[in-house]
Amino acid sequence: MIAGIGTDIVEVKRIKRLIQNSKFLNRCFTEKEIEYFKSRNLNPQTIAGAFCAKEAFSKAIGTGIRFPFKAVEVLHDGLGKPYISTKLNCEYSFHLSISHTKEYALAFVIAEKSNAR
Repeated sequence: MIAGIGTDIVEVKRIKRLIQNSKFLNRCFTEKEIEYFKSRNLNPQTIAGAFCAKEAFSKAIGTGIRFPFKAVEVLHDGLGKPYISTKLNCEYSFHLSISHTKEYALAFVIAEKSNAR
C-alpha cells in the first residue's frame, strides 16, 4: 500500500556551485555516495539527482528534512538502478526514480507500507 510520495527538482548549476565547497559533499553524503560520485568524475547532474532523492524521500515519509542527510543513502544496484538505503527506523520500503538534463535534476520517491502484519 502506498503510504506517501515525494518529488523534488533542483537546478544543476546550484549544486555545481555547492560542490565547489567540499563541506557540502561531506555534510550531505556518505562515504559510499561520495565514492560513487568520484567514479562519475563528480558529475554535477549525478550529485544533483542524489540530493533531489533525499529531498523527495523526506517528502514521501512526510517529515521534511528532520533527519541527518547521511541517514539516507542513494545507492545503485549492479545494473545502475538507484535505490534508497536508510538508517532511520522506517516501516516502509521505497521506490526511487531519478532523471536529469543538463540544467535540472528530478527525483521521485514512493514510500510503500507492507500489508503484512
